[in-house]
Amino acid sequence: MAKEKITKGKKQLKERKVSESKLKAVDDISKLIKTSNAIMIASIKGIPSSQFQDIRKKLRNDAIILIAKKITIDKALDRGNDSIKGLKNHVKSDYALLFSKLNPFELASLLSENRSPVKAKIGQEAVEDIVVDAGPTDLVPGPAISELGSLGLKIAIEDGKINIKESRAIVKKGEKISEAAASIMNKLSIKPFAVGFEPIAAYDTNLNKVYVGIRVNKKQTLEELKLAYARSLGFAQGIDYICKGTIVFLLAKAQSHKIALEKITLPKDTEKKEENSTENISEAAPQNS
Repeated sequence: MAKEKITKGKKQLKERKVSESKLKAVDDISKLIKTSNAIMIASIKGIPSSQFQDIRKKLRNDAIILIAKKITIDKALDRGNDSIKGLKNHVKSDYALLFSKLNPFELASLLSENRSPVKAKIGQEAVEDIVVDAGPTDLVPGPAISELGSLGLKIAIEDGKINIKESRAIVKKGEKISEAAASIMNKLSIKPFAVGFEPIAAYDTNLNKVYVGIRVNKKQTLEELKLAYARSLGFAQGIDYICKGTIVFLLAKAQSHKIALEKITLPKDTEKKEENSTENISEAAPQNS
């Protein structure tokens, strides 16, 4: 009987200790929520451990990264307002929880910048054309010659090494990567893919709002802004938008329209009458002796 009580007591103590640790984890997450500007759920699916640790190091000054059980996160989010509770719907498998002083869009941009390049695997689908650039390589003549030739690459042997004569896409966008292509990319140290944290949903504590599917690519955004700027003048002229940059063009346009309308609306006989009137006036004018 005494042994049963001792065993039961130890079991209860163990359960109590587990409960306390879970409670502490919930408290820690709750504190981070209160002191952060952005709370983000990001997918870490498919990220190798080495890349995960590398990204974690790069972000250590800008974000705290936690991996916790869903029930622990749910309980911490339940302590917040109704808006932040919406993040619970996005907590699935293979995720990490990020806390940052940055706003959600700044954090998403940082995640985009800190993606790690990885090697291609057989069967992966290319997200864009994978190009082998022209130039010297460290490959020596041998089996690599036939491998490169099978992918349509033109080569030459220079100084005992293989030199690729022309740049060529060995895998087109949307195509599956073949064994030969994967082998050559591995030998040439080409890493066409990148892995990183993918933002799923983020809560902005200042605006009390949840954002879903944030994607920020600075390079792509800048290119899109440049293109939009280049097209903006023509668009503004097309809709007759008056501003300092368009006024000169719009006035020139108005003048050309005026001339065109005069040619259409002014009768030819009126033009002749005007010419005759001018001649009569000239003849009637007194001449100086």
